[in-house]
Amino acid sequence: MRHLLQRHPFPMRTRFANSLVLTYALPPHLLAPLLPPGLTLDTYTDPTGTEHGFVAAAVVDTRALRPAALPARLGRDLILTGYRVFTRFPTPGGRTMRGLRILRSDTGDRLMAVGGNLFSRYRYHHARIGTRTLGDTLEFKVLSSDGHADLHVRADLASTPAPLPPGSPFADARAARRFAGPLPYTFEYESQTRSIIVVKATRTHWDPVPVSVDVPRLTFFDHGPFAGSHPVLANAFHVADVDYGWESGHRRALDGAPR
Repeated sequence: MRHLLQRHPFPMRTRFANSLVLTYALPPHLLAPLLPPGLTLDTYTDPTGTEHGFVAAAVVDTRALRPAALPARLGRDLILTGYRVFTRFPTPGGRTMRGLRILRSDTGDRLMAVGGNLFSRYRYHHARIGTRTLGDTLEFKVLSSDGHADLHVRADLASTPAPLPPGSPFADARAARRFAGPLPYTFEYESQTRSIIVVKATRTHWDPVPVSVDVPRLTFFDHGPFAGSHPVLANAFHVADVDYGWESGHRRALDGAPR
Protein backbone atom coordinates (compact mmCIF):
# COMPACT_ATOMS: atom_id res chain seq x y z
CA MET A 1 0.00 0.00 0.00
CA ARG A 2 2.91 2.32 -0.67
CA HIS A 3 0.75 4.53 -2.83
CA LEU A 4 -1.17 5.64 0.26
CA LEU A 5 2.02 7.01 1.80
CA GLN A 6 2.89 8.85 -1.41
CA ARG A 7 -0.15 11.13 -1.15
CA HIS A 8 1.80 13.85 0.71
CA PRO A 9 0.26 12.82 4.05
CA PHE A 10 1.36 15.86 6.04
CA PRO A 11 1.80 19.57 5.29
CA MET A 12 5.28 21.07 5.02
CA ARG A 13 6.67 24.52 5.79
CA THR A 14 9.89 26.32 4.84
CA ARG A 15 11.33 29.65 3.80
CA PHE A 16 12.83 30.22 0.38
CA ALA A 17 16.09 32.12 0.84
CA ASN A 18 16.29 32.08 -2.95
CA SER A 19 14.16 30.53 -5.67
CA LEU A 20 15.28 30.62 -9.30
CA VAL A 21 13.02 29.20 -12.01
CA LEU A 22 14.00 28.82 -15.66
CA THR A 23 11.12 28.04 -18.01
CA TYR A 24 11.88 26.40 -21.36
CA ALA A 25 9.57 26.22 -24.37
CA LEU A 26 9.25 22.93 -26.23
CA PRO A 27 6.90 21.55 -28.88
CA PRO A 28 3.71 20.18 -27.32
CA HIS A 29 4.09 16.84 -29.09
CA LEU A 30 7.24 16.15 -27.02
CA LEU A 31 5.54 16.88 -23.71
CA ALA A 32 2.08 15.39 -24.15
CA PRO A 33 3.29 11.75 -23.85
CA LEU A 34 4.80 12.60 -20.44
CA LEU A 35 1.42 13.36 -18.92
CA PRO A 36 -0.70 10.73 -17.17
CA PRO A 37 -4.46 10.33 -17.61
CA GLY A 38 -6.43 13.30 -16.36
CA LEU A 39 -3.88 16.01 -17.17
CA THR A 40 -3.49 18.17 -20.28
CA LEU A 41 -0.72 20.52 -21.33
CA ASP A 42 -0.87 24.17 -20.37
CA THR A 43 0.21 25.84 -23.60
CA TYR A 44 0.79 29.28 -25.07
CA THR A 45 0.33 30.38 -28.67
CA ASP A 46 2.87 32.98 -29.74
CA PRO A 47 2.17 35.94 -32.08
CA THR A 48 3.09 33.78 -35.12
CA GLY A 49 0.41 31.22 -34.22
CA THR A 50 2.88 28.57 -33.00
CA GLU A 51 1.84 26.63 -29.90
CA HIS A 52 4.35 25.93 -27.14
CA GLY A 53 4.48 23.70 -24.08
CA PHE A 54 6.76 24.42 -21.13
CA VAL A 55 9.11 22.73 -18.69
CA ALA A 56 10.41 24.62 -15.65
CA ALA A 57 13.82 23.95 -14.13
CA ALA A 58 13.64 25.24 -10.56
CA VAL A 59 16.34 25.59 -7.89
CA VAL A 60 15.27 26.54 -4.37
CA ASP A 61 17.46 27.26 -1.36
CA THR A 62 15.15 26.26 1.49
CA ARG A 63 15.57 27.11 5.16
CA ALA A 64 14.05 25.21 8.08
CA LEU A 65 12.22 22.75 5.83
CA ARG A 66 10.01 20.63 8.08
CA PRO A 67 6.56 19.13 8.65
CA ALA A 68 4.23 21.98 9.61
CA ALA A 69 3.66 20.53 13.07
CA LEU A 70 7.34 21.00 14.01
CA PRO A 71 9.00 24.26 15.08
CA ALA A 72 11.39 25.97 12.67
CA ARG A 73 14.40 25.11 14.83
CA LEU A 74 13.89 21.43 13.96
CA GLY A 75 13.84 22.08 10.22
CA ARG A 76 16.68 21.52 7.75
CA ASP A 77 18.41 23.85 5.31
CA LEU A 78 18.39 22.14 1.91
CA ILE A 79 18.80 23.01 -1.75
CA LEU A 80 16.31 21.26 -4.02
CA THR A 81 15.94 21.17 -7.77
CA GLY A 82 12.94 20.11 -9.81
CA TYR A 83 11.87 19.73 -13.42
CA ARG A 84 8.14 20.23 -13.98
CA VAL A 85 5.72 20.33 -16.90
CA PHE A 86 3.08 23.08 -16.92
CA THR A 87 -0.28 21.32 -16.95
CA ARG A 88 -4.02 21.71 -16.51
CA PHE A 89 -6.37 19.44 -14.61
CA PRO A 90 -9.98 19.58 -15.83
CA THR A 91 -11.70 18.31 -12.70
CA PRO A 92 -14.75 16.03 -12.86
CA GLY A 93 -16.74 18.89 -11.35
CA GLY A 94 -16.06 21.17 -14.32
CA ARG A 95 -13.28 23.32 -12.85
CA THR A 96 -9.90 23.70 -14.54
CA MET A 97 -6.86 23.92 -12.27
CA ARG A 98 -3.40 25.07 -13.44
CA GLY A 99 -0.41 23.31 -11.95
CA LEU A 100 2.76 21.32 -12.44
CA ARG A 101 3.58 17.67 -12.97
CA ILE A 102 6.99 16.72 -11.52
CA LEU A 103 9.35 14.89 -13.89
CA ARG A 104 12.39 14.74 -11.60
CA SER A 105 13.74 16.20 -8.36
CA ASP A 106 17.26 16.33 -6.93
CA THR A 107 18.58 17.04 -3.45
CA GLY A 108 21.98 17.11 -1.81
CA ASP A 109 20.59 15.34 1.26
CA ARG A 110 20.24 11.55 1.16
CA LEU A 111 17.63 11.50 3.92
CA MET A 112 15.51 13.98 1.96
CA ALA A 113 15.81 11.80 -1.13
CA VAL A 114 14.57 8.75 0.78
CA GLY A 115 11.79 10.62 2.56
CA GLY A 116 10.76 12.47 -0.59
CA ASN A 117 10.32 9.23 -2.49
CA LEU A 118 8.51 7.57 0.42
CA PHE A 119 5.94 10.34 0.88
CA SER A 120 5.60 11.69 -2.67
CA ARG A 121 5.99 10.80 -6.33
CA TYR A 122 8.44 13.62 -6.99
CA ARG A 123 11.17 11.21 -8.17
CA TYR A 124 14.04 12.36 -5.97
CA HIS A 125 17.68 11.65 -6.80
CA HIS A 126 20.76 12.42 -4.77
CA ALA A 127 23.11 15.08 -6.16
CA ARG A 128 25.94 17.37 -5.17
CA ILE A 129 24.50 20.89 -5.03
CA GLY A 130 26.16 24.17 -4.15
CA THR A 131 25.28 27.84 -4.22
CA ARG A 132 27.05 31.15 -3.73
CA THR A 133 26.41 34.84 -4.16
CA LEU A 134 29.16 37.04 -5.55
CA GLY A 135 28.10 40.67 -5.54
CA ASP A 136 24.83 40.73 -7.46
CA THR A 137 25.30 37.30 -9.03
CA LEU A 138 23.47 34.26 -7.63
CA GLU A 139 25.02 30.97 -8.72
CA PHE A 140 23.92 27.34 -8.42
CA LYS A 141 25.81 24.19 -9.45
CA VAL A 142 24.22 20.74 -9.51
CA LEU A 143 26.13 17.52 -10.23
CA SER A 144 23.52 14.77 -10.50
CA SER A 145 24.31 11.16 -9.61
CA ASP A 146 23.53 9.90 -13.11
CA GLY A 147 24.58 12.99 -15.08
CA HIS A 148 21.02 13.47 -16.36
CA ALA A 149 20.26 16.60 -14.35
CA ASP A 150 23.49 18.57 -14.11
CA LEU A 151 22.92 22.30 -13.93
CA HIS A 152 25.12 25.38 -13.73
CA VAL A 153 23.31 28.71 -13.72
CA ARG A 154 24.21 32.29 -12.84
CA ALA A 155 21.52 34.94 -12.33
CA ASP A 156 22.15 38.68 -12.47
CA LEU A 157 20.12 40.16 -9.61
CA ALA A 158 21.19 43.74 -10.27
CA SER A 159 19.60 44.61 -13.61
CA THR A 160 15.96 43.91 -12.85
CA PRO A 161 13.42 43.59 -14.20
CA ALA A 162 15.30 41.97 -17.05
CA PRO A 163 13.94 41.78 -20.59
CA LEU A 164 12.70 38.48 -21.99
CA PRO A 165 15.47 36.12 -23.15
CA PRO A 166 16.34 36.23 -26.86
CA GLY A 167 14.00 33.98 -28.81
CA SER A 168 11.37 33.78 -26.07
CA PRO A 169 7.96 32.93 -27.54
CA PHE A 170 6.16 35.25 -25.14
CA ALA A 171 4.76 38.47 -26.55
CA ASP A 172 5.43 40.43 -23.38
CA ALA A 173 6.33 40.20 -19.69
CA ARG A 174 2.69 39.75 -18.68
CA ALA A 175 2.36 36.60 -20.78
CA ALA A 176 5.67 35.30 -19.42
CA ARG A 177 4.52 35.88 -15.84
CA ARG A 178 1.73 33.29 -16.23
CA PHE A 179 4.43 30.65 -16.72
CA ALA A 180 6.79 31.86 -14.02
CA GLY A 181 6.28 28.92 -11.66
CA PRO A 182 5.76 27.52 -9.22
CA LEU A 183 2.00 27.40 -9.73
CA PRO A 184 -0.52 26.94 -6.92
CA TYR A 185 -0.83 23.18 -7.44
CA THR A 186 1.18 20.10 -8.27
CA PHE A 187 -0.48 17.01 -9.73
CA GLU A 188 0.44 13.35 -9.59
CA TYR A 189 -1.38 10.35 -10.99
CA GLU A 190 -2.26 7.43 -8.72
CA SER A 191 -2.74 4.46 -11.02
CA GLN A 192 -3.98 2.18 -8.22
CA THR A 193 -7.15 4.26 -7.81
CA ARG A 194 -7.17 6.10 -11.15
CA SER A 195 -6.98 9.42 -9.34
CA ILE A 196 -5.07 12.68 -9.39
CA ILE A 197 -3.31 13.63 -6.15
CA VAL A 198 -3.52 17.42 -5.82
CA VAL A 199 -1.07 19.25 -3.56
CA LYS A 200 -1.74 22.93 -2.91
CA ALA A 201 1.06 25.38 -2.19
CA THR A 202 0.85 28.24 0.29
CA ARG A 203 3.05 31.32 0.04
CA THR A 204 3.35 34.91 1.17
CA HIS A 205 4.41 38.06 -0.70
CA TRP A 206 4.97 36.18 -3.95
CA ASP A 207 6.40 38.70 -6.40
CA PRO A 208 8.82 36.99 -8.83
CA VAL A 209 11.21 39.32 -10.63
CA PRO A 210 12.46 38.67 -14.21
CA VAL A 211 16.23 38.16 -14.24
CA SER A 212 18.93 37.64 -16.83
CA VAL A 213 20.65 34.27 -16.57
CA ASP A 214 23.68 32.51 -17.97
CA VAL A 215 23.31 28.73 -18.20
CA PRO A 216 26.67 27.12 -19.05
CA ARG A 217 25.38 23.60 -18.36
CA LEU A 218 21.98 21.94 -18.36
CA THR A 219 21.88 18.23 -19.18
CA PHE A 220 18.24 17.42 -18.46
CA PHE A 221 17.17 17.98 -22.04
CA ASP A 222 19.99 15.78 -23.44
CA HIS A 223 18.38 12.52 -22.36
CA GLY A 224 15.27 10.40 -22.68
CA PRO A 225 12.33 11.91 -24.56
CA PHE A 226 14.14 15.25 -24.87
CA ALA A 227 17.25 13.93 -26.63
CA GLY A 228 17.77 15.88 -29.83
CA SER A 229 15.27 18.57 -28.86
CA HIS A 230 15.99 22.28 -28.92
CA PRO A 231 14.42 23.88 -25.86
CA VAL A 232 14.25 27.66 -25.84
CA LEU A 233 14.67 29.66 -22.65
CA ALA A 234 11.35 31.48 -22.40
CA ASN A 235 11.72 33.28 -19.06
CA ALA A 236 13.68 33.33 -15.80
CA PHE A 237 12.29 34.55 -12.47
CA HIS A 238 13.76 34.99 -9.00
CA VAL A 239 12.21 35.45 -5.56
CA ALA A 240 13.88 35.71 -2.14
CA ASP A 241 12.90 35.52 1.53
CA VAL A 242 9.46 34.00 0.99
CA ASP A 243 7.57 31.82 3.45
CA TYR A 244 6.36 28.76 1.57
CA GLY A 245 4.51 25.54 2.27
CA TRP A 246 2.64 22.55 0.89
CA GLU A 247 -0.66 21.28 2.19
CA SER A 248 -1.50 17.60 2.55
CA GLY A 249 -2.40 15.95 -0.74
CA HIS A 250 -6.01 15.43 -1.74
CA ARG A 251 -7.22 12.65 -4.01
CA ARG A 252 -9.51 13.61 -6.89
CA ALA A 253 -10.92 10.52 -8.59
CA LEU A 254 -11.23 10.71 -12.36
CA ASP A 255 -14.57 9.99 -14.03
CA GLY A 256 -15.42 6.32 -13.81
CA ALA A 257 -12.91 5.61 -11.02
CA PRO A 258 -13.91 4.29 -7.58
CA ARG A 259 -14.14 7.03 -4.95
